[in-house]
Amino acid sequence: MATKIRLQRHGKKGKPFYYIVVADARAPRDGRFIERLGSYNPNTNPATIDINFDKTLDWVNSGAQPTDTCRAILSYKGVLYKKHLQGGLKKGALTEEQVEGKFQEWLDHKDGKITGKKTSLTSAKDEARKAALAAEAKKKEAKAAAIVAKNTPAVEEVEAPADEEASAETEAESAE
Repeated sequence: MATKIRLQRHGKKGKPFYYIVVADARAPRDGRFIERLGSYNPNTNPATIDINFDKTLDWVNSGAQPTDTCRAILSYKGVLYKKHLQGGLKKGALTEEQVEGKFQEWLDHKDGKITGKKTSLTSAKDEARKAALAAEAKKKEAKAAAIVAKNTPAVEEVEAPADEEASAETEAESAE
């Protein structure tokens, strides 16, 4: 029986949520499956992936073929890398300690990248919030200044032109 590791869709319209399952290749997408391996939620940033690593590795080693999306998910979680390292162990190119060391080093590097992405997302969100607050405060000050300008009575400038006319007349008289 040909088995596939694939996604089974759940969730409402526009908010998908997937189970990662092992199913017969002939079964429909959301139909009968052999075993549920985990879940995948693409609605969060970064996407939330929960899988049973050991069960998934056993299914991959026994010949279950992942779909393209599941292959990307399994690669992201390290299942395919672990299979690759175990292949080197079977051939005698690596020892058990080297396999575990390389895999642990890869996991640490991957966790660092994930936490870096999470911190950059939160800092970008905070900066955007601060910029929005600053723009809002600036707009509020501009509106307040416009209201003050509108509500203050206009200063009468009748006196100033009269002074200018008087000074112009005195200058004209002194010139004659």
